[in-house]
Amino acid sequence: MAKAYWIVRVDVTDPEQFERYAAATSGILKRYNGRFLARAGRYSVPEGATRVRNTIVEFPSYQAALDCWHSAEYQAARMLRLPAAEIDLVIVEGYDAAQNP
Repeated sequence: MAKAYWIVRVDVTDPEQFERYAAATSGILKRYNGRFLARAGRYSVPEGATRVRNTIVEFPSYQAALDCWHSAEYQAARMLRLPAAEIDLVIVEGYDAAQNP
């Protein structure tokens, strides 16, 4: 089964409020076996546009990634984030097929 990922790009407008959101989501992500692969580290933009913070969260399956986002717990935490940041969040299924060398 292919893993899945939340790819999140964020511009924080209220850092204090955003920290409340971040604190609220850590336990929620764990319950759905989500783990951070990248979290607001250094980045470059060789093409296109981005936001100031970029995060990738890995989940064991596409369904787990969807279930986490749709969960009542995450939706409650999301309400903390709405006034504190502009985001783009994409849930994408990982590629699990053979690759050409």
